[in-house]
Amino acid sequence: MIRSYSELRRFDTFDERFDYLVLGGEVGHSTFGFDRYINQRFYRSAEWKSVRNHVIVRDEGCDLGIEGFEINHGILIHHINPMTADDISHAEEWILDPEYLITTTANTHNAIHYGSENLLPKIVTERSPNDTRLW
Repeated sequence: MIRSYSELRRFDTFDERFDYLVLGGEVGHSTFGFDRYINQRFYRSAEWKSVRNHVIVRDEGCDLGIEGFEINHGILIHHINPMTADDISHAEEWILDPEYLITTTANTHNAIHYGSENLLPKIVTERSPNDTRLW
């Protein structure tokens, strides 16, 4: 299944977007094994840095592009469809296409790859004076 930002935008909530992106507990090719130098070179490139900045602005610095989930530090850009060393070696155009990228935190990124919803951000309950409820 090829996922895209256009399809992702159809989902209004964080949970719906996460469900669309989750890889079902598959680790995928996130570390590239012995070919890790290939993705590290890619992530240092001027092309990547430019598209990364574009995606951050487009998503307004919010986790999965959802207002109210602002990322204050450590912004990551997630490839909606996992890329491989071959994708980089063959300079596949889609790996630099914002249509296949989304802004995330490290915890959300790990939850997408490894399937642990415990890593996802929790909505903070606003407290009021004389509020005696436990969180």
